[in-house]
Amino acid sequence: MSLKVDRDSMAFTFKGGMLPMTVMELTSADPERIREQLAGKLSQSPAFFQHTPVVLNVEKLDEPHLALERICAVCRAHKLLPVAVRGGPDPVKQSAWALGLGWFPPQEASRPRSLESVAGDGDTEMAEPPEPAGEAVTPDALAGTTAGGRIYRGTVRSGQQVTAPEGDLVVVGAVNAGAEVLAAGSVHVYGALRGRALAGIHGDPQAGIFCRELHAELLSVAGNYKRLEDIDPRLLGTTVQVRLSDDQLGITPLA
Repeated sequence: MSLKVDRDSMAFTFKGGMLPMTVMELTSADPERIREQLAGKLSQSPAFFQHTPVVLNVEKLDEPHLALERICAVCRAHKLLPVAVRGGPDPVKQSAWALGLGWFPPQEASRPRSLESVAGDGDTEMAEPPEPAGEAVTPDALAGTTAGGRIYRGTVRSGQQVTAPEGDLVVVGAVNAGAEVLAAGSVHVYGALRGRALAGIHGDPQAGIFCRELHAELLSVAGNYKRLEDIDPRLLGTTVQVRLSDDQLGITPLA
């Protein structure tokens, strides 16, 4: 006998998703050092510290008995909300679970080997990406990009999220305020970028962001970010490229 589920009576459904998340990579296990640096960051970018969810990356620490509860308390005192821990030995994993946090394996171990890009309306699969150069690239030049990459034709509207989980993402159109575009590789926007753009979401430092008209709410490459208030006003409205250099996010004009 088959049981028929009444969808109107369902309280929830599980759905896969790729949410932008700030990763806090710890190079010290000392809560007081973390507190001191957070206080300095808070004075520089108070808008960022507004109950922002963070993942605590402890892969660079050799601390089997991490003072995780104290570190989380320091974060919360500065309006950051730890939601999960990445890496660490079994005692760290058990501590995370005891504190009601999620736990992710180290980045290399967790990186997916093969993901299918899900194409929707206006999407096109891509092949091999061009190496970004010092001059603007036209959509015609993008005959192919990394396998698993994606071309999205049209406007990405507020509240919409477009992702390329394996390769580059090319948006032939604008990205409105409140919209998000994410890619494992680089993000190319052939229009105004007013929303959030995240490149190198699996940690690729060679990824970049390229757009025709910069007004972005947030830019991120391999977890390094800048918000609108951190961007040089002289670059707003111009054609730019965003790349990492010495772990610093640089924005330069793209001729």
